[in-house]
Amino acid sequence: MGRITVSVIKADIGSLAGHHVVPDEIKEVAKKSLERAASRGEIIDYYVTNCGDDLELIMTHRRGEDSPEIHELAFKTFKECEKKAKELKLYAAGQDILSDAFSGNLRGMGPGFAELEFEERPADPVVVFMADKTEPGAFNLPLFKVFADPFNTAGLVIDPKMHSGFEFEVLDVVEGKSVILKCPEEMYDLLALIGTTGRYIIRRVYSKSGIPAAAVSTTRLSLIAGRYVGKDDPVAVVRAQAGLPAVGEILEAFAFPHMVAGWMRGSHYGPLMPVSEQDAKCTRFDGPPRVVALGFQVSDGKLLGPADLFNDPAFNRARELCNLIADYMRRHGPFMPHRLGPDEMEYTTLPSVLEKLKDRFR
Repeated sequence: MGRITVSVIKADIGSLAGHHVVPDEIKEVAKKSLERAASRGEIIDYYVTNCGDDLELIMTHRRGEDSPEIHELAFKTFKECEKKAKELKLYAAGQDILSDAFSGNLRGMGPGFAELEFEERPADPVVVFMADKTEPGAFNLPLFKVFADPFNTAGLVIDPKMHSGFEFEVLDVVEGKSVILKCPEEMYDLLALIGTTGRYIIRRVYSKSGIPAAAVSTTRLSLIAGRYVGKDDPVAVVRAQAGLPAVGEILEAFAFPHMVAGWMRGSHYGPLMPVSEQDAKCTRFDGPPRVVALGFQVSDGKLLGPADLFNDPAFNRARELCNLIADYMRRHGPFMPHRLGPDEMEYTTLPSVLEKLKDRFR
């Protein structure tokens, strides 16, 4: 079967009627681009979708992680979509494309990506998570619960293959450095970092035997561009079963709609709502923040599926709670804790307001 890479690459190319959804015309351009690539043998299989206003390219191939060919394919696809978005006069056309020239890798160019290379197993289920109106740290809490919390993941207690725990690679997005922490041994150290979701991000998870288990996109657009250009809207790839958490254990972590940064203008805290593909459109106050989970079976590199995993009444209570939390948070208006703190407002109008008023402070 050999080694397979699952690449999930996303960008905000433009939205219909504000910031809420990618129109079908843009997805069709992307599908045609990836179909041509598949016919040339550049990729094995693909699936195109959206989460809110983010265009999502899900691809399988044998070129490994950080492949210049795959990243260039995604970049060219996004540029084709950007051209179409501008023809249609879509809102924020090409927002996440911060450069017109591909430089060999998508790092620092705007699009986000999560890639996982692994030896394909006899049965290899993969869950792809896609979020809108939030930041990469939004996956910190659920991934901790999936891979380190026995109250969420029963396999940590009763599955001999999982009992020794997992290793987490945590990236400091400000310093650009990462550290690997083992759980359960270093659980408290891990929590001390990842609770600061705007700076310390779970980038990868491995089993203690080195099996790749999860990967998360870590792009912070404001740090790259030096201005507010939209929230980062992360993606993640999580493998399941056979020594890794069961699909149900992975999804269980999202039954609690935890608070994440983003929502309107990337400047507010709100609950992360698990939704179906059909409901992956952000409307109320450009939100609340959404997350979609698509389940695939990887079979000789082909993507069987997807199963729309949050399209299930079992998550209705989570969605109801999200709406209650949204009501409560919205009543705060421009006040914290709904609005983000001053450190997260650096790329909004707040600095200019302070500059304007500085001589009037006594």
